[in-house]
Parts: sequence; structure tokens; C-alpha cells
Amino acid sequence: MKFKKKPVIIEAVKWTGTDQSIIDIMALVPKQEGLVKLVTQDLDELRIAKLEGVMPATLNDWIIRGVQGELYPCKPDIFNETYEIVEE
Repeated sequence: MKFKKKPVIIEAVKWTGTDQSIIDIMALVPKQEGLVKLVTQDLDELRIAKLEGVMPATLNDWIIRGVQGELYPCKPDIFNETYEIVEE
């Protein structure tokens, strides 16, 4: 069988190691759900706390908010092959 990924619009921020990118990533957290996501930065690594454990991200990874409000990292090459900008 073959499957096609359902078209879904996501929100994402590229982590550049700057304070502004951390602010933008934290803005992805859905406030209406009352969820608290811990995001910590240490040198070249960003750690995102999830129910499954901590997921590390490295500089220039994209941080994506998933369909259920979860945050997860995505490597730039995979992100570029999978997503394109949506004009609003």
C-alpha cells in the first residue's frame, strides 16, 4: 500500500541560539490548553521536555508545534523536504 501525508499547516521556529528564537519557540506553546512545556538551552543544544522524555535539538533545527500542541525538533534538511511556506 502507498500513503500520502495529509496536508496540514504547522507553526515552526528555527532555533538559532538567540534569546529571540527562544521567545518565539515558547510562543508556540498553546496557552488555552494550560500545558507547560519546559524548554532549556545549554550552549549548542536545546532540550524540549515531552511526555516521552527529553528531546534534544541542535542549532538551526526547526521546532514544530504538532497537531496536538506538542513541540518537537526537526532537522533542517527534513524540514525543507517536507514543508513549504504558506502565504496568509
